[in-house]
Amino acid sequence: MIDPRAVVDSSAKIDSSVHIGAYTIIGADVEIGRGTRIEPHTVIKGPTIIGVDNHIFQFASIGDDPQDKKYAGERTKLVIGDRNTIREFVTLNRGTVQDAGVTTIGNDNWIMAYCHVAHDCVIGNNTIFANNASIAGHVRVGDYAILGGFTAVHQFCRIGPHSMASMFSYLTKDVPAYVMISGRPAEPRGINAEGLKRRNFTPEQIRNIREAYRVVYRQDLKLDEAIAELTPLVAEQPEIKPFVDSLRDGSRGLAR
Repeated sequence: MIDPRAVVDSSAKIDSSVHIGAYTIIGADVEIGRGTRIEPHTVIKGPTIIGVDNHIFQFASIGDDPQDKKYAGERTKLVIGDRNTIREFVTLNRGTVQDAGVTTIGNDNWIMAYCHVAHDCVIGNNTIFANNASIAGHVRVGDYAILGGFTAVHQFCRIGPHSMASMFSYLTKDVPAYVMISGRPAEPRGINAEGLKRRNFTPEQIRNIREAYRVVYRQDLKLDEAIAELTPLVAEQPEIKPFVDSLRDGSRGLAR
């Protein structure tokens, strides 16, 4: 399953079912799980671990050095989960020792052409990165989050699960779970109700999430006050827990 025109380092650990296209280069310390397909002209450098049933399209650059001036050749890595689609010219960089030393991509993500995931980022599961979305170093992206085309995310931002950024958004602050955001700089526009319906949230759950959003964004409360008001509701409304958790766990201040 390896094209004879590909260049594969002898130390790479590649399952026998992996397809590797012509002119692809696989470096040392690369592991690739079963069923993964790598199209022509891809470059994968290690240490990089790639799980099962991924599809990496032509001209992607996977596991190269972090674009960080502090990087001095330390041994860091990239870990990619299962069933991800990584389209043309995507760049995924390894971590740095200033953080955990690893960049992590979860499972079932859809990363479209020309996207960039910088060093030390942590991407959850079932996310969508539309064309040219770029996230800077140390960013965290929760499950089912969607970044519209040409979205740019500042270093250290936290993007909560089930949130959505519209195309051309510029995110400089943390985005709570479930929130839709747009603009330059991005501002909240409500909750991602349509996305929640598609993921089988009930009308009652969506109503509770919308009410929690109003507490934070419509009642002129300080953030600590809003968290204090919402916390007792979590026991009976567990669907708002990711929202409350994302309010607490931010690192750059809340987009409000």
